[in-house]
Amino acid sequence: MLDTTPLTAAVDQFADRLRAAPQSRLQRGAAAEALALARELAVRAQRIEAPSAEPREMPDAGMFAAADQITVAGRDLALVLADRGGLAEALELVAEAQRRAGV
Repeated sequence: MLDTTPLTAAVDQFADRLRAAPQSRLQRGAAAEALALARELAVRAQRIEAPSAEPREMPDAGMFAAADQITVAGRDLALVLADRGGLAEALELVAEAQRRAGV
């Protein structure tokens, strides 16, 4: 079983930074970047779990929910990856989204 602690730690760090970010930063794109990441992580998890099913899109629950959405999606993906692979790619997705979000 693969240790996915680096992914959950990276997702938690990004989420914590979003929660601490001022509303103006969230409005300038940090929340949108987080939602895009959450959606991508969720789609990846769904494709691994059910490759033949059409992935469902995570809804936009508002800028103040974005941190929780990446936490949930990241932890779901970590559970799926624990038995498979692709951890490095998922970590890069989180790092890139955090850089683009500026938090």
